[in-house]
Amino acid sequence: MIPIVPVSASMPVDSKQLWLKPGQISLPGSPPLSLYVHIPWCVRKCPYCDFNSHAAPGADYHEIPEDIYLDALRADLEQSLPLVWGRPVHTVFIGGGTPSLLSAAGMDRLLSDIRALLPLDADAEITMEANPGTFEADKFASYRASGINRLSIGIQSFNDRHLQALGRIHGGAEARKAIDIAQASFDNINLDLMYALPGQTLEECRQDVEAALSYGTTHLSLYHLTLEPNTLFAKFPPALPDDDSAYEMQDWIEARTAEAGYRHYETSAYAKPHREARHNLNYWRFGDYLGIGAGAHGKLSFPHRILRQMRHKHPATYMERALAGNAVQEARDVGADELPFEFMLNALRLTDGVPASSFHDYTGLPLHTISKQLAEAEKKGLLEADLTTIRPTELGRRFLNDLQEMFLKD
Repeated sequence: MIPIVPVSASMPVDSKQLWLKPGQISLPGSPPLSLYVHIPWCVRKCPYCDFNSHAAPGADYHEIPEDIYLDALRADLEQSLPLVWGRPVHTVFIGGGTPSLLSAAGMDRLLSDIRALLPLDADAEITMEANPGTFEADKFASYRASGINRLSIGIQSFNDRHLQALGRIHGGAEARKAIDIAQASFDNINLDLMYALPGQTLEECRQDVEAALSYGTTHLSLYHLTLEPNTLFAKFPPALPDDDSAYEMQDWIEARTAEAGYRHYETSAYAKPHREARHNLNYWRFGDYLGIGAGAHGKLSFPHRILRQMRHKHPATYMERALAGNAVQEARDVGADELPFEFMLNALRLTDGVPASSFHDYTGLPLHTISKQLAEAEKKGLLEADLTTIRPTELGRRFLNDLQEMFLKD
């Protein structure tokens, strides 16, 4: 095997040829390909957030260096073309940070650059994240006209007290106004909410979810608040509901969303029929994604190896390096002994699991590589596996971390 070392400023990734050489695996084909674009700025950093986000410079958040950053994104994408040449792109996700800080003209330019450089499917799902407090009706109508066809709105809660505890810049009234503005231009909308918030009761959780359901959006993402390392909440932990209370909230959420016509198809995702998040499904099924933008991660498959990349994280460094032809900070092969866990880490989040054949199709490894772990998980009642499908049981979904860890390399 050819060793792949972290890429430094003196070693640009400039050719696909390196990744075509012999490796540890043999893939029968290429998985579906998505594009992720990272916009790193927020109005301010939330205390629970562990994403690569940075407070926008200056007193006015409109002062982000939009033009230079868009130049860097195009340069990054151009440098990446040899790695994905000829492969159609099925979905695009513009995340952050707060992508809705981009001007209407800036978003139009970004999407024009993507279309000019990549073969986008005619019906590609193009999602943009947006936060209440950055909504303007005319701007969002322009986003839709430019080609954004799905919005993901970071509501988190409709309760002013909980929003303040989460460090959000908006209140409940602004959250409702943002949804109204979005629904004037978009018919495919996800609402992000959290539960088990500091000081939250079951009744307050119910009120948040009922408020979200009242809008009838196509998709809901309902996340259990967790204290992530390297966040302000990890350093100064707030008082959270105990495990029994959190499970009670989760059970109620699952029952109520089902009653409202949403299918719980992934750990935190609930969708109306045929309205699943196609971009996220590609992640969970171990598909490929090219990631551009500050701190963006990517996974790309080649005949004999799977490559993971990470871009430079700090926006200023990223812009400088991308414009100089070297946006990638790290690139490495995923070892054959890592692939079973990486595949199952994602697949086991899906209620329906994945086709058993996709393990070989997307890792290049025979299914018997994980036969011991599959048998052990079945014996414990955490998993169902046959010749066609691998799926978690209800018990496996409840103890997902334990199930996933069974596929870690020894």
